[in-house]
Amino acid sequence: MLEILREDFPDLTVSKVRFLDTQGLVSPQRRESGYREYTDRDVERLRFVLTAQRDRFWPLKVIREALDKFDRGLEPDISPVGRPTPPTPEVDESLPTPAQLTEPVADVRLTRAELAEGAGLDHDAVAELETFHLISPDGGGHYSGAALAVARSARILADYGLTGRHLRPFRLAADRESGLVEQAAGSSPERRAEVAAACLALHVTLVKADLQR
Repeated sequence: MLEILREDFPDLTVSKVRFLDTQGLVSPQRRESGYREYTDRDVERLRFVLTAQRDRFWPLKVIREALDKFDRGLEPDISPVGRPTPPTPEVDESLPTPAQLTEPVADVRLTRAELAEGAGLDHDAVAELETFHLISPDGGGHYSGAALAVARSARILADYGLTGRHLRPFRLAADRESGLVEQAAGSSPERRAEVAAACLALHVTLVKADLQR
């Protein structure tokens, strides 16, 4: 750890690091032998402390406040403003953009047999998706490209033991979200697409956060 940091802080000593340790500014794990073990994050934490002392002459109290933000996932800032700033969120490329949401679904009309074959489902599974209102035929008894996409997703989830009755909450959630989109955006297709994209991003973020707990 000292070898890494001495490239930028040539006067750094073991006693200096131990002092920062006793002040609670860094808390490395200890092996059974008593040796301190520094992770990459510990090293970056020390680098921030040493930079704040050398370049900004910050007292330990101010450094502790900045480190609190560091520990909460914010990026400490050594700029003249001296305020930690939130990291720039990454764009999830897997989410549809508003422009993509306005693109029409493939205009096809499939029979039930064609839908079942295209999705890899048997006729009972297709009937179950209808029962729980996940797909439905038009007045002529044909299914759209959107119904085919839903059926294909259902086929994948069926491999994990999720059948039509398990997927019913998706239908209910989609209905509620569609209602919110109409309430917020009115009849404007562009506004609907923007609001829908934001709703999808929120939905995905909440699911990811729950799975990471």
